[in-house]
Amino acid sequence: MSPDRLLRRMTGTIPVWVAMLALASTASACATTLLPAAIGKAIDVLLRTMSGHASVLSLWDWVGCCTLLTVLSAAGEAFTQFGTGTVTGNCSGWLRHELFRHILACGPRLTGRFAPGDAVSRLIGGTAEAGGAPVGTVLTLTSTIPSIGSVVALALIDPWLAVAFLAGMPLVVRVLRSFMRNTSDAYLRYQQTQGTIIAHLVATMTGARTIAAAGTREREIGRVLEPLPRLRAQGERTWQIQGRVQAQSSLIIPLLQVLVVAVGGFELSRGQVSPGGLLAAAQYAALGAGIGAAVGQISRLARGRSGATRAAELLTVPEPRQGTETLPPGRGRVEFRGVSVRIGDSTAIEELDLVIPAGFDVAVVGEAGAGKSTLAALAGRLADPDRGEVLLDGVPLKHLALSELREAVTYAFERPALLGRTVRDMIGFGLPSRPSYADITSAAEAARALQFLRRLPERDLTILSKVPLSGGEHQRLGLARAMARADRSRLLVLDDATSSLDTVTAMQVNQALTELHGDRTKIIVTHRAATAADADLVAWLEAGRLRRLGPHAELWRDPGYRAVFGADKADAA
Repeated sequence: MSPDRLLRRMTGTIPVWVAMLALASTASACATTLLPAAIGKAIDVLLRTMSGHASVLSLWDWVGCCTLLTVLSAAGEAFTQFGTGTVTGNCSGWLRHELFRHILACGPRLTGRFAPGDAVSRLIGGTAEAGGAPVGTVLTLTSTIPSIGSVVALALIDPWLAVAFLAGMPLVVRVLRSFMRNTSDAYLRYQQTQGTIIAHLVATMTGARTIAAAGTREREIGRVLEPLPRLRAQGERTWQIQGRVQAQSSLIIPLLQVLVVAVGGFELSRGQVSPGGLLAAAQYAALGAGIGAAVGQISRLARGRSGATRAAELLTVPEPRQGTETLPPGRGRVEFRGVSVRIGDSTAIEELDLVIPAGFDVAVVGEAGAGKSTLAALAGRLADPDRGEVLLDGVPLKHLALSELREAVTYAFERPALLGRTVRDMIGFGLPSRPSYADITSAAEAARALQFLRRLPERDLTILSKVPLSGGEHQRLGLARAMARADRSRLLVLDDATSSLDTVTAMQVNQALTELHGDRTKIIVTHRAATAADADLVAWLEAGRLRRLGPHAELWRDPGYRAVFGADKADAA
């Protein structure tokens, strides 16, 4: 989606408020444009009244007109300020909602292309800037009313005044065009650099313990702050552009005024312009140039377009199309047919043909980068293959309704995200109804987290953010969440979900899975030889290809297979 189309959609969400903003700003601009003429007319009437050629009543009529225009201008400006906040807030909120929905719909597909910090920067900062674009557009257009009205007014006072004013206008137009072009580019580059810094910072905070242990703090500070000079350069460039425009306007506007006043003085001497008309002409010369007002609105519009550009880039990642089919009766047979997956310029999975029989436990092993986690993601459609298809009980995953797929497949991850306010909320995350204490206890016991859970101040109702967790405890809570969902599923995918557990605890978790969910199909990504030995079959991946499929005992005869486990060889016994 193009940035302009995104801005049009966003503006269309609150057409009434945009129309009211346009009406208020137009009324204010029109009143501001008419006011110099009314003041000039009042001065002329005052001079005639003092000479006895006009009545005091006529003077008060023009004073009242000036007062009315002043009130209308102020009221329109006040509502414009109120409408600006309302339109900007509503547009930013709508865009954030759309982007957040899109991010969640795309899931790992989007976060694989955009770093989380960069995506958050676009979601928060980009949408805040983009939300100001409709206001910037409206006010940029209405800011032309004083300029156009000034030309018309000067022509009505005396045609030569309009000619003198228009002679200098090409300079004003040139300045504004240059400002719009350069400012848009500067703001876009500034936001891009800011997003890079945020992405680096988020990654660094995530790995804070590793950085501390490695003693690389200073190096990481340098890496995070490395784009800072570019950020500063773009910030300085923005201010330089604005300063240059202000400097140019400080020369152009007085020159226009001098030119118009000089012509007006000459016409006054000829009796073609009245004293009030000359005063109005001087005001119209300054009002018509209008660089100050235009610069502010063009700047807002430029920031809005750059923000919309960054937000629209998130929308270039297509949402996966969801099917409508349901699953037939089955026990979780999984088929990979000619599946290939590319990540960037590298191949993660290549021409994979694999059948996992229903009810079997299949361990997936291989060296780092062999494609194990990619295979696990494909099994529940957390990722889609570039070629080929994945089927569950004979139905291609892309044909399944999302609710059907998510109920049929349960995941546990190496680094699970613990979502929810309390421990109970986290374990029951994604279930249609809140689980009971008995359900939580059962799931925690199966994940060997019950003893830890009972030590918490309020047990399962303890606020999750207040619970200090070790790596193993973190992982066991993720396993408990999977256990709570397992009864409703026909396929369990454990993506290295016991890597932080000691060997005994990992074996106990595997035993609980067998006892409670032995009839479920399981895909178990693992680095442990003992876990592979407990599985019915082992899928040995190498460089994205299935090297062999068979029982662990049979594969163990191959030195290459034994080398996959390294120090875990002793666990095979």
